[in-house]
Amino acid sequence: MDATGLAQRLIRAPSVTPEDAGAIPLLRETLEGMGFTCQTVTFEEPGHAPILNLYARIGSGRNLCFAGHTDVVPPGERANWSDDPFAGVVKNGTLYGRGAADMKGAIACFTAACADFLGRRGKNFGGSISFLITGDEEAAAVNGTRKLLDWIAARGEKLDACIVGEPTSAEKLGDMVKIGRRGSLNGTLTVHGVAGHTGYPHLADNAAHRLVAMLHALIAATIDQGNAHFDASSLAVSTIDIGNPTTNVIPSRARAVFNVRFNDQWSSQTIEEWLRQKLDPIGGRYELEIKVSGESFLVPPGPVSDLVARSIEKVVKRKPALSTTGGTSDARFIHHYCPLAEFGLLNLTAHKANENVPLADLADLTTIYRTVLELYFP
Repeated sequence: MDATGLAQRLIRAPSVTPEDAGAIPLLRETLEGMGFTCQTVTFEEPGHAPILNLYARIGSGRNLCFAGHTDVVPPGERANWSDDPFAGVVKNGTLYGRGAADMKGAIACFTAACADFLGRRGKNFGGSISFLITGDEEAAAVNGTRKLLDWIAARGEKLDACIVGEPTSAEKLGDMVKIGRRGSLNGTLTVHGVAGHTGYPHLADNAAHRLVAMLHALIAATIDQGNAHFDASSLAVSTIDIGNPTTNVIPSRARAVFNVRFNDQWSSQTIEEWLRQKLDPIGGRYELEIKVSGESFLVPPGPVSDLVARSIEKVVKRKPALSTTGGTSDARFIHHYCPLAEFGLLNLTAHKANENVPLADLADLTTIYRTVLELYFP
C-alpha cells in the first residue's frame, strides 16, 4: 500500500472539526479491505456536535493500538496557501494539504505499515492490532477519544499498548518521542470596582489598576523550577479587555484571560489554589473562572517508548529525545488505559498555511511503524 496515496485521499476529505466529510468512512473501507473488523460509533452530548469515531481491530490476544484523529483545524485564508488546502498536491517530493502533518499523514503511514506487516506475516501473527480514530481532537474533545475508550472497555476489550501518531518530531523525523504532556488551564479573571472621573481617582475604585496588579502578581511569580521530565510550569496572558469608550472615566470592570501550562508537580486543583493565593492579597472583588483542557501526565520511560525508540534508531539511525513539551493531545485520556508513547511526523508546519510533509518522511515513518509491529510481535 502507498502511504502517500492514502494520505492524499484523506486530505481531500475536508474534515474540519466537527465535520467528518468522508474521512473515517474512507479509512474504514481501507481497513476492512485489509481484514480489520471495524465499528463506527457516533457520540452525542447536548451543546456539542455529534462526532463520528472508528475502532478497528484485527487478530486476537495482545492488543497494540494506534490512536489518532482525522479532524483538522480550519485552513484559514485561501490566499495564504499555494494550492487548495484540501487538494493533497504533491510538488517537488513534498505532500501539501491541511492534515498532512497533523495527522492524516501518520494515519496513512500506520495503515500502510499494517498492510505490509500483514502481507508478510498473515493474520495469525500472535496478537492483535487496533485503530482508535476520532473526529474530535482539535476542538472540545467531548465526543471523541474519551468516550470511545469507555465504549471499548464496555465491550470487554483491552488495550495493552498504544502509539499515538501526533506530529512529535521537531527538526528531523524521529528526533523526539513524547512520554507525557503538560496540563493546560485557562483562567478568566474579572475584576470589579467603582466607576468615577479620572480627575477624582480617590472617589472611585479603578478596576483596571487592580487587574494590572493581579496580573503582575501572577506573571512575576515563579510557579516551579521543572523536573527531570518537565520544563518549568508557565503562565501567559492572552487577552486584556476593558472596553472603555472614553478617556476620562475610571472603569468599574476589567477582564483578562490567561493560560497556565503545568507539569506533573501540579493538578488543575492545586494550580487554582496557587492562583488564588496570589490574587487574594491584592484585595477587592474579583471572579476567577477556570476551564481545564487537560491534566498533566507522565508515562515513565519503559517498554513502549523503548520499542518506538529502537524502531527509530533501526530505520533512521537517530536516537530520539523523550519529551513532554508541546500542547495537549488525546494521550491525556489514553494513558489511563495502557502505557503509550506519542510519535509521528514533523510538527514544523502543523496548523500553518501550506502544511506539508516530505514524501521521504512518509516512507520512513511507514517503515518505522512496521518495525514497531515486527518488534512487538516477534
